[in-house]
Amino acid sequence: MATTFITHDDCGLHNMGPEHPESPIRLLAIRKVLERTGLIQHMECMESVHVTREQISLAHADLHQKRLEMKLPSEGVFYADEDTALCPDSLHAASLAAGSAILATNRVLAGKTDNAFCAVRPPGHHAEHNAAMGFCFFNNVAIGAMQALEHPSVNRVAVVDFDVHHCNGTVDIFKDRPEVLVCSTFQHPYYPERYTDISRQNIVNCPMPAHSDSKFFRNMVESNWLPALQNHKPDIIFISAGFDAHHEDPMADINLNEEDYRWVTKLLMDVARTYSGGKIVSVLEGGYNPVALAFSVEAHLETLVGY
Repeated sequence: MATTFITHDDCGLHNMGPEHPESPIRLLAIRKVLERTGLIQHMECMESVHVTREQISLAHADLHQKRLEMKLPSEGVFYADEDTALCPDSLHAASLAAGSAILATNRVLAGKTDNAFCAVRPPGHHAEHNAAMGFCFFNNVAIGAMQALEHPSVNRVAVVDFDVHHCNGTVDIFKDRPEVLVCSTFQHPYYPERYTDISRQNIVNCPMPAHSDSKFFRNMVESNWLPALQNHKPDIIFISAGFDAHHEDPMADINLNEEDYRWVTKLLMDVARTYSGGKIVSVLEGGYNPVALAFSVEAHLETLVGY
């Protein structure tokens, strides 16, 4: 398998303060583990590019972009909500994060790589059509998926999300787009408590009670995601790759481990080989214990690479 690894040092410029869990340290930890293990040498490495206003507007209202620009401080931080702060470089980093999803999508659809992983921040899956929240400004995966739908070979897309928090933003953007299947596992009840009870054929919500284990997670994926994916037959699969359901993560209470991320990645690759020509774009979401995050990403990438 050919795997492209996309990141940018400037994603570290987005800084919401030394106590904030969504920290620049996250990407540094990932890079350190990939270099130490040598896995980085088995991937094509590329720098992120900036997203355009037009590409953002594929998934977001123009007012959403303008509102964020108006809130951007010249110094210090400005809180868009109680969890989500902007510093002077936040939208620069967010543009690179969303642009990496565009770059990954274009390379996969052009046949230049089999799959791609975007090690970027800020994350995106809580960003709704017209709202920033939950550490997220632009919905990176949704922007990538909308870009894919612009391609003449793509009629159906799947977005799968194994972050511990529900992908309310992705659901908001695609709830009335039946050509996009959205599958999500998430701790419930838990943040953000939005769109968890929505009823749409293309939305597959799989809530998990606190302290759910590997067996419960795998059963939810096999019983709910797999038949939905087989029925949808996506032309490309997008992964919102959040690793905060790891048992060592401080942000929630689900008990997954690196082998679960390896397992679900392999399952999605099998689906992609059957229906999508192997086409996968994966974008980092959560994961707030830097060590657990780095080794979980390593397991995810080893599987994408074909180890």
